[in-house]
Amino acid sequence: MRILIVGPSWVGDMVMAQTLFACLKLRHGPDCLIDVLAPEWSRPILERMPEVNQALSFPLGHGVLDIASRRRIGKSLAGQYDQAILLPNSLKSALVPFFAGIPKRTGWRGEMRYGLLNDLRILDKEAYPLMIERFMALAWEPDHQLTRPYPRPTLQIDPASREAALARFGLELDRPVLALCPGAEFGEAKRWPAEHYAAVADRKVRQGWQVWLFGSKNDHPVGEQIRGRLIPGLREESSNLAGETSLAEAIDLMSCATAVVSNDSGLMHVAAALNRPLVSVYGSTSPDFTPPLAEQVEVVRLGLDCSPCFDRTCRFGHYNCLRDLDPQRVIDALDRLVGDPLPDPQL
Repeated sequence: MRILIVGPSWVGDMVMAQTLFACLKLRHGPDCLIDVLAPEWSRPILERMPEVNQALSFPLGHGVLDIASRRRIGKSLAGQYDQAILLPNSLKSALVPFFAGIPKRTGWRGEMRYGLLNDLRILDKEAYPLMIERFMALAWEPDHQLTRPYPRPTLQIDPASREAALARFGLELDRPVLALCPGAEFGEAKRWPAEHYAAVADRKVRQGWQVWLFGSKNDHPVGEQIRGRLIPGLREESSNLAGETSLAEAIDLMSCATAVVSNDSGLMHVAAALNRPLVSVYGSTSPDFTPPLAEQVEVVRLGLDCSPCFDRTCRFGHYNCLRDLDPQRVIDALDRLVGDPLPDPQL
C-alpha cells in the first residue's frame, strides 16, 4: 500500500499528524509506504518520524493557488500511489492528488471539494473533539471506532546530529537545562509575558540550572527581553537560540532539556513528542482540542470567563488570561515534574 499524505502547514499540526501515520501502519502493516507532501520547512520533523518513507517538498507558499504548478506536481506523481489523504480542508490542497489521478482520495468535507475527493468524509465534531482524532479517523473506514490508548507523536533523535548541534553553539550538559519557548506564531494572545518567563528563569538559574531560549527569528527579541531581566552573573547562564538554530537543530537541542516551559505553540508539540517534562501555558486557547501529547505534562491556565476566545489579540486589551497567571504556578508545576535533578549522564 502506497499512500501520499498532503500535510498541514503548521509545526504543531505536523507533529500531531504522526498519529495518523501510526494508524496507517497499524491498518495496512509495517510495509505500508507513507510519503508526505509538505512545505520544505517540515522536513526535519518528518525525517525524525520512523513511519515516514520520504518527505516531498511542496514549493508553493501557504495560500498560493497556482493551478499550473499544482497540475505539474500532480502529473509528476501519477501512478505512484494507491491513496491520498488530505489533512488540510482547503480546495487547493485537493488539486495535486486529483491531477495525479490517485485512485482513492480521502479527506474531510471542506471548501467545495466535491469531485476532487472521492472518499469524502463528513466531520462530526462531537465524535472527534481532538485534532488527532480527526487525523486518525482518516486512516480507517468511516464506521471505524477509534480505540485507546491513542498513539503519541514520538520524534527520534540521532545522537551524532545532537552532538553536532551542541558543539556548534558551544553548549554543555553539565547542569540541568530549562528550555523556554516564549513565542507563538498565532498571536499575542498566546504569549505569556516576558517578565513571567524571566521570573521562572531567575528561579531556576539560582537553583543551578541553565536556560536555553528557543523560537523563530521573530522570537529573538523577546528572548533578549527575558535575558535582560536577569541580573549580571545569572544572565550568562542563559542562551538565546531563537532565530539562531535551524528547526532540525532546535529539535535536537530541545531533546537535551531537563524540562520545558512553552506557550501553546508548535514547539510545545515538539517538546511533547520528545517526551520532555513539559509545562504548557495556555491563555486564549484551550488544551481541549490540541493538548500536548506526552506523559509528563502539566497544563497551567486561569480559565477566565472570557477564555478560551481563540482570538489572536485580546478583544478587551488586557490579556488577563496570561498577565494574571503568576510565575509561581509554573515554578510549582516544574517542581512537581522534575524537582531538582542532576544532569543526565547519558546525554
